[in-house]
Amino acid sequence: MIPLPSDASVSTAGRSPGLPAESVEAVVTLPTFKRPKQVLETLASLKAQRTERRFAVIVMENEAEAREGAAAVLPLFESGEMPGLVIIAHERGNCSAYNAGWQTAILQFPNFRHLLVIDDDEIAEPDWLERMCKAAETLHADIIGGPQMPIFADPSHARWAEHPVFAPPYRETGRVPALYSSGNLLVGRNVLKAMGPPFLDLRFNFMGGGDSDFLSRSAQKGFVLGWCAEAKVNETVPARRVEADWIRARSLRNGVISTLVEKKKRAGTPFAGLKVLLKSLALLAASPLRGAIRLARTGSLTTGLYPVYVALGRVLAEFGYANEQYRQPEKN
Repeated sequence: MIPLPSDASVSTAGRSPGLPAESVEAVVTLPTFKRPKQVLETLASLKAQRTERRFAVIVMENEAEAREGAAAVLPLFESGEMPGLVIIAHERGNCSAYNAGWQTAILQFPNFRHLLVIDDDEIAEPDWLERMCKAAETLHADIIGGPQMPIFADPSHARWAEHPVFAPPYRETGRVPALYSSGNLLVGRNVLKAMGPPFLDLRFNFMGGGDSDFLSRSAQKGFVLGWCAEAKVNETVPARRVEADWIRARSLRNGVISTLVEKKKRAGTPFAGLKVLLKSLALLAASPLRGAIRLARTGSLTTGLYPVYVALGRVLAEFGYANEQYRQPEKN
């Protein structure tokens, strides 16, 4: 195998013996941070995939000191039960972890066609990998997104499933104009080669949104985006994430990310900053009416407030506001 990058940001913790790297068609990248039990559950769901495609898994441990996730999963790889490798992404942050895993996939597996992403608080349904790959091939799409179905720790919170923070952006399979999340994603090798490392902008490391920015830039470059409604992953939602302050912070953050991504998209065009600001102000002005319509339709005040908070976040971004929800993961 080709060695990992020689810099100190990535190191190998272990790999499965006799891994036939040249025949791997799909690579699943799985970042983990202080979730040793949950990452094992995610790996169990990957082991149970129903597919004839040869695939490998790269676990990216992003807690470089205690390494609880790496310690939990290494026996599965070193015994050959799980094909792939475990790496340490020494630089903290989700963008750093993704970049380490995606670059490792390029270096280690010379012939893969599809790179998939799943998080360590998600469980893939048995046909997930096959459906994602099939959708890319059927839709002739370079990037495919899929639904992250919320599984609430407290069943009484199931009513939150339709809130915009948790609900998937699309309901039907097909080509789409935009994608926003890497929580359930397929990226073609051709996209990674064209976009080049670093894939995700490290300025989004603790805020989130590096994936949204990468997907926006990919679409701007002409790559085709698609959605596979049948390729579901189930995402664990702790009780903390339905508390009012978390929902508000996430909504504001979504607005901030929207402004930052749009500014990058418009960079180099005349009056780019002014156009983004005017759009943000227009959305803020329209947000009470949009919120009232949502409130009337859903009966949920929190859902009604969502467009108000997003628009406010867009405007606050102009003044340097950045809600780094991932800076303190224990509060997330």
